[in-house]
Amino acid sequence: MRTRKEDKKPRIGIYSMGLKHYWGQFPGLRERLIEYGTFISRKVETFGVEVFFYGLVDCEQEGRKAGEYFNANNVDLIFAHSATYVTSASILPVHQICKAPAVVLNLQPTARINYEKTTTGEWLAHCGACPVPEISNAFNRAEIPYRVVNGLLGLDYTPEISMTNEVTKDRYEAIRAWKKIEEWVLAAKVKRNLSGARFGFLGNTYSGMLDMYSDFTMFQGQTGAHLQVLEMCDLDRHLQNVTEEEVAEKRKEIEEFFLISEDAAADPLAQKPTEEQLNWSAKVAVAQEKLVEEFDLDALTYYYHGAPGNHYEELQGGFIVGHSLLTAEGIPCAGEGDLKTCLAMKICDILGKGGSFCEIVTVDYEDGTILLGHDGPFHLEIAKGKPILRGMGLYHGKQGTGVSVEAKVRTGEITNLACTQTADGKLKFIITEAESTDGEIMTIGNTQTPVKFRHDPDTYMDEWFAEAPTHHFAMSVGHNAGLYEKVADLLGIPYVILDK
Repeated sequence: MRTRKEDKKPRIGIYSMGLKHYWGQFPGLRERLIEYGTFISRKVETFGVEVFFYGLVDCEQEGRKAGEYFNANNVDLIFAHSATYVTSASILPVHQICKAPAVVLNLQPTARINYEKTTTGEWLAHCGACPVPEISNAFNRAEIPYRVVNGLLGLDYTPEISMTNEVTKDRYEAIRAWKKIEEWVLAAKVKRNLSGARFGFLGNTYSGMLDMYSDFTMFQGQTGAHLQVLEMCDLDRHLQNVTEEEVAEKRKEIEEFFLISEDAAADPLAQKPTEEQLNWSAKVAVAQEKLVEEFDLDALTYYYHGAPGNHYEELQGGFIVGHSLLTAEGIPCAGEGDLKTCLAMKICDILGKGGSFCEIVTVDYEDGTILLGHDGPFHLEIAKGKPILRGMGLYHGKQGTGVSVEAKVRTGEITNLACTQTADGKLKFIITEAESTDGEIMTIGNTQTPVKFRHDPDTYMDEWFAEAPTHHFAMSVGHNAGLYEKVADLLGIPYVILDK
């Protein structure tokens, strides 16, 4: 699948810190610390970001200059490399001037100093942990949020000036530290891409689903995203201009990415789609693409429930196939007007982890799994095999008929990201790591994935329901709790991790 819109690269500020008095006392130390900072900058660049390396901050004046430098470059995140001891007064101005989130990097160059030969100058190149308590105290009292990554620098060579082995790239402490650094970069990517992202809201929310309702102003205030209210007539306007050639081309795309079912499903309501149903889904899919292009959308949530037999009911009957295709192209689409889950899906998608629209389907107490899914759409990029298209005699609980997607997320590690709303109007993330199994699913034209949690199904549901979730969430591939935790931190959204 092609990506309809390129993600924006996060802008990462980096500086190394030290004490100006040292440079005349210990020749070569300043250059050595700058070399470490340059190594960090180049490695961060490999994560596909824009890096702005200031160099050394070693006094209050340099701190102020660095803060202005990072502001001028509109950075999303600052890595403050604790290279050696520094007075906290030197670096506090950086973060008082530039309000980008700060992550202190305590990355020691060596796993063990050479005790027999180490001089004071050599030790100072390895004492990055020394100022971190002082920095933490100053940040706390100045009410500046901070995070710390501890570990090894991860060099693949030893500088000539060094008196010990500094090759640590394969050590666990370096690998773990750099995994956390990459997660902070990815979290910054989410924040940058949500800022100004355009979420479409087509139609309305399913009537009576009180957990779905959200304040649009609250949504923009907490995410930085724009909410574009759309009408069914906006989509219908494009539908009227779809050509036969466009429908034929879309049919080819649909047949490439889906399996078309035969009349083999257990449910008589979910059988082989008719040619008329497939052509209608293809025509609607073309119109959906045009709507996305017209309003420059990055995500879409939708639902329409009109009077029986009206034209818009027929139009929404063809939604699921096109919205599944858009979801796989980086435009996540959430049904039933669920804006909060659409946000969760978009976060998963920005991170390259999928994000499939789900709810609890049923529990298999024999296998110890919970079946998770929905009546569509589905994220095709994380499917196990080709999803199946079935013609639906009806959409349960909804108006109309059409084509639906039957599929499950590929087997292995998954993480569910739910976004709910609390009594004070604040968004809240609920995060759970689990395992997708290759268990059986029903042939009813719905997406379904059997999932095994760390705890038994009832214990997990006790935890889940206690957090007052909405009944939808996004399923992503991989174990991503640490990553989503960092996203929540940078967005300022409370979170909880379940089933630890």
